[in-house]
Amino acid sequence: MASGVIVLDFGAQYNQLIARRIRECEVFCEVLPGDTPAAWIREKHPKAVVLSGGPASVFAPGAPGLDSAIFDLGIPVLGICYGMQLMAKVLGGVVEHAEGREYGRAEMTLGAPSPLLDKVPDPSVVWMSHGDLVVSPPPGFSILAKTPRTPIAAMGDPARNLWAVQYHPEVHHTPDGITLFTNFLYHIAHIQPDWKADNVIQSQVEKVREAVGNGRALIALSGGVDSAVAGAIARKALGDRLTAILIDHGMLRAGEVEEVRQAFSDIDFRVVNAKTEFLHALAGVTDPEQKRKIIGREFIRAFERAQAEIGQREVLIQGTVYPDVIESGGQGAHTIKSHHNVGGLPDDVAFHVVEPLRWLFKDEVRRVGEALGLPAQLVWRQPFPGPGLAVRIIGDVTEDKIVVLRQADAIVREEIRKAGLELSIWQAFAVLLDLRSVGVMGDARTYGYPIVVRAVESQDGMTADWVRLPYDVLETIAGRIVGEVASVNRVVYDVTSKPPATIEWE
Repeated sequence: MASGVIVLDFGAQYNQLIARRIRECEVFCEVLPGDTPAAWIREKHPKAVVLSGGPASVFAPGAPGLDSAIFDLGIPVLGICYGMQLMAKVLGGVVEHAEGREYGRAEMTLGAPSPLLDKVPDPSVVWMSHGDLVVSPPPGFSILAKTPRTPIAAMGDPARNLWAVQYHPEVHHTPDGITLFTNFLYHIAHIQPDWKADNVIQSQVEKVREAVGNGRALIALSGGVDSAVAGAIARKALGDRLTAILIDHGMLRAGEVEEVRQAFSDIDFRVVNAKTEFLHALAGVTDPEQKRKIIGREFIRAFERAQAEIGQREVLIQGTVYPDVIESGGQGAHTIKSHHNVGGLPDDVAFHVVEPLRWLFKDEVRRVGEALGLPAQLVWRQPFPGPGLAVRIIGDVTEDKIVVLRQADAIVREEIRKAGLELSIWQAFAVLLDLRSVGVMGDARTYGYPIVVRAVESQDGMTADWVRLPYDVLETIAGRIVGEVASVNRVVYDVTSKPPATIEWE
């Protein structure tokens, strides 16, 4: 199948998010390494090329480069962030280190009219994340937009159909980013939208069938939407040749095991109690990366024990999604944190691991789930990390801390539900800090844990903003936690976006 668009990956945390936006426009897209030769790209007959961003500076030794012949293929090229800087450097523009790195929201004003920014408001909000910038465009380019700190926020050469933006149109927090993509795809590259989400289901059903052959498989369930959708695909592919396993590592939320058991009552479903093994392996461990790797290892060992009890299953199906992969350093991006089912897997895995959702984002997964007919309460459930409460306990994980956090987390979720905010919030949860603070309760001094409440809104998990919860909701949450959860005497609210923070604390 010929590519509609090829995205060249220069190590950006957002490179697959670019692909996701293109797929939202119903245009097929393939991601290739940034140094892919132009001759290889020509053989795929793409109708456009997008150059992703990346964490490097174009001035750094060994910085990612590209085959400059790409600009001579006669097809439209769009550079984003690092892709714009690389385009400018290769084609004769001037790139300089910025006086200060620019992160987050910026107000962009338009310059020369262009098909790329047609129907983008003037001014408009864009999302920046860069340390270098283009100060003089290459010959033939016009300046299309600027911000107070970026003199060239967009540039274009209509004669050669080369376009570039310094900001990130692919992230949710650039509100008119999708307008830029539709302009580029439909009006500049003249691509017809013909790629549908149903293609994902059929292709992944075939992938699962091919991997399993005539055998049987295990599906790792956690109760979250990712594993549920992966399970539905696997069930469609394998029928009664599928066994669902929930590993109870002792760090699930209140009532989690029974909720999952009910949701998957129509298939062979088994719970593996591995609380003792997980807590023993995590004893005294405080480093978040080490925690995640231990949890990844223990998950596999628990599945191996389950395999030995129920008979040979050579294939393990997981609900890994792209944010897990990219934060774990997949596809050349910098490692943010190793997810238990990606960077945390041990080298000696006894299964062939199949991940039907590996290149999808959460909102895409939800659409696939709806297409598969999954219940709404599963499809729209708030995300919960596979490592569970372990990555919401800062410092070492103990049974006492798990009890404290589980109670606090249940209060947060209950009050969010009561306030009618559950569906409008991406995630709302509690975090237990590895410190104590002085308080006074009943006229006596206390020395208890602080609980952090975190609530964020997002569309894909790659970027997020903190939710402005109503004060009365915050007051109720704080009052209940301090009043009902032993050992807690203080509640604080996290008001940090992603970036610079991640959604989870570890």
